[in-house]
Amino acid sequence: MRKLAIITTHPIQYYAPVFRLLQQRGKISIKVFYTWGEAAISKYDPGFGKDISWDIPLTEDYPFTWVRNVAANPGSHYKRGIINPTLISEIKQFNPSAILVFGWAYQSHFEVMRYFHGKIPVYFRGDSTLLDEMPAWKKTIRYIWLKWVYHFINNAFYVGTNNRSYFKLYGLKDEQLAFAPHAIDNERFAADCGKEARQLREQLNLRKKNILILFAGKLEDKKSPLLLLEAFLDLQQDDVHLLITGNGQLEATLKASAAESPNIHFLNFQNQQYMPVIYQAADLFCLPSQGPGETWGLAVNEAMAAGAAIVVSDKVGCATDLVTEKNGAIFTSGDLASLTKALKTLTADKQNLKQMGKHSKVVIAAWNFTNIAEAFENKLLNEKI
Repeated sequence: MRKLAIITTHPIQYYAPVFRLLQQRGKISIKVFYTWGEAAISKYDPGFGKDISWDIPLTEDYPFTWVRNVAANPGSHYKRGIINPTLISEIKQFNPSAILVFGWAYQSHFEVMRYFHGKIPVYFRGDSTLLDEMPAWKKTIRYIWLKWVYHFINNAFYVGTNNRSYFKLYGLKDEQLAFAPHAIDNERFAADCGKEARQLREQLNLRKKNILILFAGKLEDKKSPLLLLEAFLDLQQDDVHLLITGNGQLEATLKASAAESPNIHFLNFQNQQYMPVIYQAADLFCLPSQGPGETWGLAVNEAMAAGAAIVVSDKVGCATDLVTEKNGAIFTSGDLASLTKALKTLTADKQNLKQMGKHSKVVIAAWNFTNIAEAFENKLLNEKI
């Protein structure tokens, strides 16, 4: 059986289920090498401003190892946060048919790409895009650098349209690219939480006819929650409410700005088991990010699986693939008038929002873990080794 070594920093809720599924399907043999080290199972997240430990299983039912990380300041926030002196030797001991690297911008991950280049196939998984603006000189330097970086890989799995354009720019050919969609646990977010969702709406003093707009994520500049708050205040509609779920550096500013509006509500960071309830309580989910680095926005997948209509900025990586006039709207990033117009249009008819939410569910069904697993399997099984 062909063997795939998977190199990634730490267990996350968007990839651990794929690893579990690969193990269950039994078409290839896998082993996951977590390079942050065992401390990553519960880590401090500067965006949320607290320690985060997910309340769903992330290290069960698939083979993995915690690789010793000797970085002075361990973490995935910078290149020298992942330094694993034994990683290459541990991979060689596993003797894989190919290697799949998640993210190159860590010292040890890049070392793996360079070491195994030309020895066995090196696959890559990343979700970068070309959406963020930068000066011409910086674009030139970045182009030269990334062309060199990506010549060390044989193939890349792209997550969507914007990510594919990124890989194409930096030298990968069509035959080197395979689609492996960004996905979440659609079934978990779609499972009926109607009773709990109604209870949450009641706690927020919402009536049945009221429309609830939801923001869920880190309260940071990148996500632009202040723009959403300002646009909501411009709506001036008594039957529309806004729920902001999360924590972060902008929390105090947001709460101060919202203090005089009884229709604006706040919830602290909620772990994975309760998030389906929050999404299902909402009629419209908004991700107003300005970036840089909103490469996809998996919260959009979650909201769509839960049956919400969607409004996102054009700097959100998934917008091109997941959002149309049938299930929501895309507005111009940073443009208050554009967002306000979109919100006014979408909140004009609650029944129309429900239909949009149903369409969201239909669209997101194809963006699932099985399609990711099949993409990995097909590439390795068809490889000429």
